[in-house]
Amino acid sequence: MTGSQRREQLVDIGRRLFAERGVEGTTVEEIAAAAKVSKPVVYEHFGGKEGLYAVVVDREVQHLLGLISSELVAETHPRAMLEGAALALLTYIEDHPDGFRILVRDSPVAQSTGTFSSLLGDTATQVEHVLVDAFAARGLDRRTAPMYAQMLVGMVAMTGQWWLDSRRPKKAEVAAHLVNLAWNGLAGLERKPRLTRRR
Repeated sequence: MTGSQRREQLVDIGRRLFAERGVEGTTVEEIAAAAKVSKPVVYEHFGGKEGLYAVVVDREVQHLLGLISSELVAETHPRAMLEGAALALLTYIEDHPDGFRILVRDSPVAQSTGTFSSLLGDTATQVEHVLVDAFAARGLDRRTAPMYAQMLVGMVAMTGQWWLDSRRPKKAEVAAHLVNLAWNGLAGLERKPRLTRRR
C-alpha cells in the first residue's frame, strides 16, 4: 500500500469505529488492529486517534455542507430551497449514516460548540441571507431573519437525528412534512403534503 492508500484505509476504518463507539470509546489499538498495522503507523499518519477523528469529521462536515449549500442557491423560490435542503440532509443520512452518527454523537445539536453545531451555524447563516430578502419582499421585519433561520435549521436537524434510526416514513414523505410545517405553520398544515419539486 502506498502512503496515501494507507491513509485512506485508516480514515475508512476510523469512520466505521467512531460511528460505532464514538471517539472516546475507540482506541488507537483497535484502529491499528482493524487495519492490520502497528500503532506507530496510525501515529505516523495522524498523530493519534484525535488527529484521525479530526480528518474524518472535517470530511463529513464539508460533504454535508456542500450538499445543503448547493440546494440553498440552486432555486429561486424559498419553498423549493427549503425542500432541497431538507432532502439534501435526509439523503446524506441515508447514504452516509456512519458519517452522520459521528457528527451527532460527539457534538449534539443542543451544544453551542462542536462540529455538528458549527455546521448548523454555517447553514443557518446561509438560510438567513435567503430569508432577509424574502422578508423584505413581504414587508416583514428583516431583523428577525436570523432567529427564523435558526428555527428552520434546528427543526430539520432534529428531525434528521430522529429519522437516522427510524427510517420511516420514506425520505420524501419526511421532507414533505418538514416543509409543510415550516411553510404553512401549524394552523395551515396540509392533510397530505407533497414536495413541489422533483429530484
